[in-house]
Amino acid sequence: MLMANTNNEFSNNLRPRAGVRKMIKHTLKIDMTPMVDLGFLLISFFVITTELSKPTVMKLNLPTDGPPTPLGRSDALTLLLDKNNTIFFYYGDWKEAVSSGAITRIAYSGTNGLRNLIERRQKWLAVNSKSKEGRDGLMMIIKASAGASYKNLVDVLDEATISMVKKYTVVKISPEETEWLGK
Repeated sequence: MLMANTNNEFSNNLRPRAGVRKMIKHTLKIDMTPMVDLGFLLISFFVITTELSKPTVMKLNLPTDGPPTPLGRSDALTLLLDKNNTIFFYYGDWKEAVSSGAITRIAYSGTNGLRNLIERRQKWLAVNSKSKEGRDGLMMIIKASAGASYKNLVDVLDEATISMVKKYTVVKISPEETEWLGK
């Protein structure tokens, strides 16, 4: 009975107790100025960096329409690109190179690398060529097999550009060459 009386006394008395303040609710204000400043700084940074880093493009010279250009056997250097960064080369005609066993494996870089091969052939053409082009008469024929990677092809084109090869082409590999690479 005593407990019921105390509950009723407190529930009937609606005024606040002495010493307890009423809670004041404040509205929350967030200053967004630093966040907006940071956003504009990031936007301006990315706009400037994308303008400064333009993509580089390799210039690719395409032949003009017309009859095929005759090519001397001594001027032709054919590169066969295969899987596992393997590259083979031969001079002149395919049938002659196969019959004489003149198809040789070469590395992409190093002392016996592709760049040295191109430079040696250009020097040879400058001395021994009967044409007026001399070292610029070198025609590099690039043939990539199905196993060759795109990176290997780009590496060969880079070497041609570095060695200042004026004439080069990328052509489809013949079935005979594909069969020879498969051996």
